[in-house]
Amino acid sequence: MSLSAPATPRLPSAASLSSWLPSRRSLLWVLLAFMAGLVLFALVLSLGRNRDAGRDVGSLPTTASPDYAPLPAPMPAAGADSASRVAKPPGSDTTGGDEQPRLVETAPPVAPPTLPHPAPAPVAVATTRPEPLPGQTPSPRYPTQSLRRGESGTVNVRVEIGADGVPAQVSVEGSSGSRYLDRAAVDAVRRWRFRPAMSNGQPASGSVIVPIRFDAQR
Repeated sequence: MSLSAPATPRLPSAASLSSWLPSRRSLLWVLLAFMAGLVLFALVLSLGRNRDAGRDVGSLPTTASPDYAPLPAPMPAAGADSASRVAKPPGSDTTGGDEQPRLVETAPPVAPPTLPHPAPAPVAVATTRPEPLPGQTPSPRYPTQSLRRGESGTVNVRVEIGADGVPAQVSVEGSSGSRYLDRAAVDAVRRWRFRPAMSNGQPASGSVIVPIRFDAQR
């Protein structure tokens, strides 16, 4: 029986190694691709930081933002002692529980005295009526227009006479139907003089109605 020596392992040769190793051109392309990836990653990272910074700046409060007043402090919670915490008016603290309420009597308000009103002055009432003075009642002039037209009639003239007997106001109380006759009657009575009315023995103002008759047939 013959024994054979174990076979020794065979190392790859340099030619075989060079067959599967990449070439220099391939290594150059791989290196360029790796560098391009680094540049692209750095660019994406810088863009993301700029966006985050813009968002932070937009969210910062500005000086033009409105001011808000702080809310008032909350009231203490209602509980067993809440009634005792409420402020009480001075003098309402009743420390003595046995003290009985006292009745305070107040005097009724006194009305101010009323002064008597002065009595109105008595109004002078005429006891007599004014009367025309004889010889001081000139007759009215007959209007020429009324004579031509043959107008006739009676004019009732109202006369307001003062205490001196002089007419203060003269007006037509009842017309004759002719303005010429009414005007002539008023002008004539204005020149009249009267005995004034008397009141308590003193001259007073009064009024009287004087009829003036015009007749074109006379």
